[in-house]
Amino acid sequence: MKSFTALALASGLANVAHGHYIFQYLTANGVQGAAYQNVRTNTNYNSPVTDLASNDLRCNVGGSTSSGTTTVSVAAGSSVTFTADTAVYHQGPVSFYMTKVADASKADGSTPWFKIKDVGPTFPGGTWDMSKSYSATIPSCIAPGDYLLRIQQLGIHNPYPAGTPQFYISCAQVKVTGSGTKNPAGVSIPGAFKATDPGYTVNIYSNFNNYTVPGPAVFTC
Repeated sequence: MKSFTALALASGLANVAHGHYIFQYLTANGVQGAAYQNVRTNTNYNSPVTDLASNDLRCNVGGSTSSGTTTVSVAAGSSVTFTADTAVYHQGPVSFYMTKVADASKADGSTPWFKIKDVGPTFPGGTWDMSKSYSATIPSCIAPGDYLLRIQQLGIHNPYPAGTPQFYISCAQVKVTGSGTKNPAGVSIPGAFKATDPGYTVNIYSNFNNYTVPGPAVFTC
């Protein structure tokens, strides 16, 4: 009986370890695609990325290539939504990034990224938006063309340095249409996040009265 109980517990812990939320779906033009239809597949069961120097910070482990993902056309100024398989359950901010590329099906995310939205905590109280879906608007002024669209949820539930913040990431492939002309300056990923960033090192359980989301400022037209 003890052996069975121990085995069941070990199996349960393994499932938990591999059961983190994964942003699998993209809604564009009011239509939600199938799982991984327009979102690149990761290969790590979405165990979090924790190495600030890793290229996996771009599109997650296994997400540097398309792996059959299709590219969806979206109009500049329209809304897009990432949806996970289950609601986010680790406290922390959500950010959306984009990078302009020659061909979304071949891009590896090494081009500069600009941020289009942050979802931080609400004060007073420091409460987080822990949802299953998050939406952002494609900037109306950006130039048409292929882009990688990236969502990042940073789990800061284990205070640093005793615990390591956890990045949960997915990238979608989009072709932006419209008459915009702006090509926003961007940042390199990795490189955009530092171990000294206040939004990375903050203890959300002690004197948590303000918060700055890590990374660059949000681009506005």
